[in-house]
Amino acid sequence: MTTAAHRPATLEDVARIAGVSRSTASRVIAGTGFASPAARKQVTAAVDELGYVPNPAARALVRGGGVRLVVAVLGTSAAVLDDPYVHQVVGAAARVCTPAGVGVALYWLPFGDPRSLDQLDGDRSVCGVILVNTTEELLAAVPRSLHGRVVSIGVGSATVPSFDVDNAAGSEAVLRHLYASGRRRIAMVTGPRWLPCAQRPVQTYRRLMTEAGLPERTLPGDFRAARGRTAAGEALRRWPDIDAIYAISDDTALGVIAGLRDAGARVPGDVAVAGFDDIPLAGMTAPALTTASHPVGRIAVAAATALLDGRPAAPVTLFPSALVARASA
Repeated sequence: MTTAAHRPATLEDVARIAGVSRSTASRVIAGTGFASPAARKQVTAAVDELGYVPNPAARALVRGGGVRLVVAVLGTSAAVLDDPYVHQVVGAAARVCTPAGVGVALYWLPFGDPRSLDQLDGDRSVCGVILVNTTEELLAAVPRSLHGRVVSIGVGSATVPSFDVDNAAGSEAVLRHLYASGRRRIAMVTGPRWLPCAQRPVQTYRRLMTEAGLPERTLPGDFRAARGRTAAGEALRRWPDIDAIYAISDDTALGVIAGLRDAGARVPGDVAVAGFDDIPLAGMTAPALTTASHPVGRIAVAAATALLDGRPAAPVTLFPSALVARASA
């Protein structure tokens, strides 16, 4: 039952019906601290009579545990908040946090501003922070008071555990697939140079090209399809003999396919194309995109769970990435 037709019972209502103080009612309901047997009986009876349901978020705020998990994303502009990858992280975190009565907030960290985390420092409503697009500079700027309440999706440190995909192994699987299919003049569209996790696939590409005695051909990218489309035209002008392009993300790879078509090149007849991420659209394009898996949801769930559990996480937790071979390569 409720105390009135328009609102549910509150802790104050329980205390009033039980004839005890609010703090006593709170201790009995939370199961913490001292309360006499008589008080416990009275509070329990009042809870049953009123149908009182404790608010987990309010309890967390009272005990200083926080009611918000913040997904803080580093980017050169606020447009990074519109990235579908970021949306996946937020959605996965919400699936973990909602049953615990914890909300999820999205926060932009402007690139180059080491003080951008200061607003979260000392905020009692924040139970934890997931850093996305993490750099060494950002890790160094994490306030000491946030240590133990911060994890990273990307590069980590001695005080900030890291959860990430093994994109080096995934990239190697894609590149070896291209080589096995007879491709020998393979170009790569990379990611932002400032992002450490985007450099692992580049290092893998360079190592494999060197081992195979093949030329290195890289073009800068930014994860966007528009840049992939432009990069395809640049690649054809610089290296007319290319027979494959590996892009660091599926969005970029789809842009590459569009750019190749603009130039009259056939995919995969003239140039094979592969990406990374295995986004839903990858399997629905024509041709369907060869790529490598990226379990974003599982990674974000693990990161959020580590924060809510409050248990020390391993310094680095890598999730496997596997080749997904389709018609584009």
